Amino acid sequence: MAISFNNGGGYGSRRRGGGASLSEINVTPFVDVVLVLLIIFMLTAHVMEFGIEVDVPKVRAVRDSAQEMPVVTITKDGETTLNGAPVNINDMNATIHQKFAGAKGVYVRADKDTVWNIIAQVMAELGQGKFQVNMVTQPEDTAAKGRK
Repeated sequence: MAISFNNGGGYGSRRRGGGASLSEINVTPFVDVVLVLLIIFMLTAHVMEFGIEVDVPKVRAVRDSAQEMPVVTITKDGETTLNGAPVNINDMNATIHQKFAGAKGVYVRADKDTVWNIIAQVMAELGQGKFQVNMVTQPEDTAAKGRK
């Protein structure tokens, strides 16, 4: 003989409308996700506003050379030269095509204290001329690095 309390108390009684259904939403996972996103936003907002200071360009030595390729040099004051001769940024592509017929790439040498706006303008101009832009960097001093 079987005895049942509260109209059976099992899952079958709920299907028949005998018990109350669970109508509350669990918001704990939602609150956890929102708090994590808030923390991520708070940490990255500071970096986006002020930027990250970067000291470039010191890299390991590369064996490729700049022979047979045009070299655009940008001084700290923003003056641009093509293989030692002064050149206007607006006439740079035409001058490179005249002096270096068939050149596909250009080396860009810039002082590390040069304003980035000038470097970006030169790179954009060379990009419009369909040149591959290669940045020239100074090798690290490995002897000084070993002494530290």
